[in-house]
Amino acid sequence: MAERATASGTVHWIGAGLSTGSGLARLCETAGRVRLWHRTERRAADALDRLGLGSRAEPRAFTLPALTAELAPGDVVVSMLPAPEHAPVLAACVAGGAHFACSSYVSDAVLAQVPAAGRAGLVVLTEAGLDPGIDHLFAHSLVARAGAAVGAGTPASYTFTSYCGGIPAVPNDFRYRFSWAPAGVLGALRSPARYIEDGTETVAGRPWEATRAHVLDGERFEVYPNRDSVPFVRQYGLPAAWRAHTFVRGTLRLDGWLRAWDPVFEELKAGDDARIAALAQELASRHPTTDADRDRVVLAVSLDVRAPDGGWSGSYLLDLTGDAEESAMARCVSRPLALGVRHILDGSLPAGLNRAAGTAARSEQWLDELRAEGLEFGLRTAV
Repeated sequence: MAERATASGTVHWIGAGLSTGSGLARLCETAGRVRLWHRTERRAADALDRLGLGSRAEPRAFTLPALTAELAPGDVVVSMLPAPEHAPVLAACVAGGAHFACSSYVSDAVLAQVPAAGRAGLVVLTEAGLDPGIDHLFAHSLVARAGAAVGAGTPASYTFTSYCGGIPAVPNDFRYRFSWAPAGVLGALRSPARYIEDGTETVAGRPWEATRAHVLDGERFEVYPNRDSVPFVRQYGLPAAWRAHTFVRGTLRLDGWLRAWDPVFEELKAGDDARIAALAQELASRHPTTDADRDRVVLAVSLDVRAPDGGWSGSYLLDLTGDAEESAMARCVSRPLALGVRHILDGSLPAGLNRAAGTAARSEQWLDELRAEGLEFGLRTAV
């Protein structure tokens, strides 16, 4: 791998949607130059004014050729575009010698470009938002704490759960309001989920059919598995001597969500792609998040380890409600992403692929920094 390319100090932030918030303001305080790219220059300028950044960042109309023309070696590009659009942006970064960051899961198309980025000394930062992102930090921290208490080489069994959801702060009859792409919400429900339950790998072809109750601080929620949890056993560094009784990463919803969405599930079972696309738009128009609504983000990660001579358990809980200045989702996605970009700027992230903070030590550092910036979350442990 080549020597890491020095960051220039210029950051290109693409997209000013619902997940762009105070993280962008933090970057304006630390980066030498920030450009916000949006659909039109006018909309980019309006977004900067809304965030109070009108004089601190430069608005730009986004097209890939326009971005490419302004890229300089060592710049950092932050993509808040839909996940399928990251790969072309990353290709432009590799060609122009620029670092890349996003909050999305690593796609095969992005992964295919990582070797070329590494050879060029470029950082590719991914999974650095809320979920994925902060959930990874919580998980690495819990696994390290449990290993220190129980012993990584001690035979044990464990239960690990990680649930995250963006929900209405004030419940409605539908038990949900759309704060991100409705097609993405329905698409996730149509994708099978793989996880470990009772020590066995399990696949839920219809994830909502695996919904169960989950109680946090006396409040009842509903949770269900999402995507493929199994690869994260290795990513989180669970010791080989420990056996997974339960390992699941999933989605959290308000109590009553399963019943309220029953008509939606019937459509998901029977509808073709065209009907589901139309349904997404219908639901978004009936249940939008408006300027008058307040959203709530809940992220709960827990690990319980049982060994013959004792055990350890710990849990993190982030429970944040949005306010008139910023939604909870925007804060929870943009602040860790901006923190990761600052670590690209200061040279502390290595070239090649990075998923948020990939070690316990760096996760603790990130968590300390996020706390210092006012992102509140709690940790509980017990022996």
